[in-house]
Amino acid sequence: MIIHSPRSTFDTRPGQFRIDAIAFKFRTGTQWGHLPEKYGNWRGVYNRPRMWAIDRTWERAFTTLMAQADAEPYLNWAVSVDSTIVRAHQHAAGPAER
Repeated sequence: MIIHSPRSTFDTRPGQFRIDAIAFKFRTGTQWGHLPEKYGNWRGVYNRPRMWAIDRTWERAFTTLMAQADAEPYLNWAVSVDSTIVRAHQHAAGPAER
């Protein structure tokens, strides 16, 4: 699936390349400023998901993907949360015991 945003942009790279850059950031947990140079200027990569949220591109993409997935008869939805990547803030545990 190729994501086409209604906003015009000077970025001529294909949509998949932008998705890869965004996925790399969230997969590795790196800071935006530390993205590899192959993804281009980090500010452009940072602004892309923000702009896609504003113009509802993410919503359209997920709606399309879910409709395609729901059309597949052999697909079952399962959600799993791995506790090794879900972390609570240090204050979420309550006060320290004395």
